Amino acid sequence: MTKAEQSSCVGIVNRIKRGLSTSVAVASCGVFIAVVMVGLCGLVLYQSRQDALDHTRDTLRDIAVIAQRDIERNLELYELSLQAVVDGLQEADVMALPPHLRREVLFDRAASAKYLGSMLVMDALGNVVMDSGGDTPRTGNFSDRPYFTVQRDNPHAGLYISDPYLSRLRNGTPSIGLSRRLSNPDGSFAGIVLLAVNIAYFHDLFAGLALGPHGSLSLIGRDGSMLMRQPYDPKVIGRNIKNAATFKQFLMAPQGSFIEKSSIDGNRRLYWFANFPRAPLIIMAAASEEDIYASWRRRALTIGSLMAVFGVAFIALSILLGMQLRRRMRAESALELLARTDGLTGLNNRRSLGEILELEWRRAKRSQSVLSLLFVDIDRFKAYNDTYGHQAGDDTLAAVARCIADNIRRPADSAARYGGEEFIVVLPDTSALGASLIAEKIRSAICACHIEHAGSEFGCVTASIGAVSREPQMDDDLTTVIKAADEALYYAKATGRNRVSTAESESEA
Repeated sequence: MTKAEQSSCVGIVNRIKRGLSTSVAVASCGVFIAVVMVGLCGLVLYQSRQDALDHTRDTLRDIAVIAQRDIERNLELYELSLQAVVDGLQEADVMALPPHLRREVLFDRAASAKYLGSMLVMDALGNVVMDSGGDTPRTGNFSDRPYFTVQRDNPHAGLYISDPYLSRLRNGTPSIGLSRRLSNPDGSFAGIVLLAVNIAYFHDLFAGLALGPHGSLSLIGRDGSMLMRQPYDPKVIGRNIKNAATFKQFLMAPQGSFIEKSSIDGNRRLYWFANFPRAPLIIMAAASEEDIYASWRRRALTIGSLMAVFGVAFIALSILLGMQLRRRMRAESALELLARTDGLTGLNNRRSLGEILELEWRRAKRSQSVLSLLFVDIDRFKAYNDTYGHQAGDDTLAAVARCIADNIRRPADSAARYGGEEFIVVLPDTSALGASLIAEKIRSAICACHIEHAGSEFGCVTASIGAVSREPQMDDDLTTVIKAADEALYYAKATGRNRVSTAESESEA
């Protein structure tokens, strides 16, 4: 393979490699950009998910605070009513009033309280002795109720809030009892004052606070008793949840937030809770994860799907672009090869020959080395074409080109088709003797092909070769070297053809 062919092949390979690396780089950049886009989208969606969680937590806190403040305000009013009765019972003037006046004085504040069931005064045995409902108290003994026993057994119980119970005096109405102790002057137990609050108060309060389809709002006693829960279920009211994981976390801090599975229905929820500062109660608001992320999931599914489609499309377009670039660079390499190579013989064409000659001539000048040229011309080629036809002539040109290429082995050597049946071989850093030997090998190889040529005196296709070797001087011109090689070729033809003639031998002759 000639230097020109090697250079062309190397150029094509390098261009293909560059095209492949470029296409891979384009595809890789596309994949990287798509991954970054999807990653950023994922980060935004994750942040949006956190924002949904934080927003829900703030909403739960606001709802719980609203409910807590309303309950605290009413408890304060109920406590004042109880304390007014306790104080009134200790005043002789009040107790000396007629029953109907005494009832109006003692229970005046309680009568205006909303959701108040009844207000009773009980003696030390648990019997009703005064009733806000009438001058004649309703009969009943409640010494078994916790709101009575706690006050009886603990002088310092203060305001006691009972667990939910069904009222015996009001046809089983669900209620909670608020009680205060009555003491004799010597401190002994004298009975209690009871204020019964309908559970309906908490039910109506919680029903007006929206927490989503699967949310819940609860009021829980510090002992774990469920006073009210929304959504409302009569079976849940009064249940003790002190062993639940959620309740244990309620007692760990004055207020806070956490995510846990409900012990009642098994739903996983975000909880926000607060312990009442002046009452043994806990308010809890919870939102189901299903409700929290419902809109986020829809948005994430839409955006994520679109981003995934765009990412895949971007990667596909990048790969297609890379493939197109590779095809284009291959096409450009092929065009470049065609532009520099003779299509018939595969050798360099005249255009690339001029570039090679200029390059090697300048290099020889710089290094003060010898540059040799061989001018190869097929003998009587016109007669061959006239006899055997142009197709056979083309085949002969290709065969001669192979003979030339097979006999120039060094990477620096190159050959080109000069025009018609003429070829030039460029041999950098080659002496006259070396150039003559190579020329003789080429001539012998052409003869050895035994291509029939009836119009030749040798009976086969032969070639004449003119050789010239020069060590360029500063004022030398490349055209003089080419002219000398052409003159040597002319001498070889003039002296019988099928031979090698050097410029030195021609000048001597």
